[in-house]
Amino acid sequence: MAVQDECKLKFLELKAKRNHRYIIFSIEGQQVVVDKLGNPDDTYDDFTAALPANECRYAVYDFDFTTDENVQKSKIFFIAWFKRELDGIQVELQATDPSEMSLDIVKARAI
Repeated sequence: MAVQDECKLKFLELKAKRNHRYIIFSIEGQQVVVDKLGNPDDTYDDFTAALPANECRYAVYDFDFTTDENVQKSKIFFIAWFKRELDGIQVELQATDPSEMSLDIVKARAI
């Protein structure tokens, strides 16, 4: 599955320039494309409302928060929006490269 160059560009904008609060991606044909961009001042509720109820999507969300030590932080979340459609899933595993889904890791998560 190919990832359209715009997906990478918009993610870099979110990460470096903070131009977007979130990016929702969809699959068109054989490639991942940008479906929707959230404005920097959009809320988490705006983000969840932008996800279609009955269609699969991938998304990244830039979450701002304050720690218990009163430090402002931001974390970028990757979200796969379709799990509820797959009844019976017992374990989730997020991997960004093959080493993060080795058989040892899968066995450890199963126990």
